[in-house]
Amino acid sequence: MSSVRFLVSGKVQGVFFRASARNEAMRLGLHGHARNLPDGRVEVVATGNEEALQELEQWLRKGPPAARVDDVTCNQHDGEAQSGFFVI
Repeated sequence: MSSVRFLVSGKVQGVFFRASARNEAMRLGLHGHARNLPDGRVEVVATGNEEALQELEQWLRKGPPAARVDDVTCNQHDGEAQSGFFVI
C-alpha cells in the first residue's frame, strides 16, 4: 500500500469538491481524508494500491462539475491514513 498527498488548486472550495473526492476515493477502495486549506486549496491524502491512487489523481485533475482545477501536485505521504475511513 502507498499513501499520497495531493494538493488541488483552482476553484475547489464551495463546489462539493471534498465530498465528491471522498465518494470517488471510497469507490476506488481508498482511505484517507480531504480538507480545505486556508490558502484556498484542497488537500487530499489517500492510501491504497497504486492503480487506485492513479485513478484518483486523474479524477482530481477534473473534479466535480462545478469545480475548476488549475493544478494538482502530489507527493508520497509518510504514514498511512486510518484504515477503512475517508473523512472530510
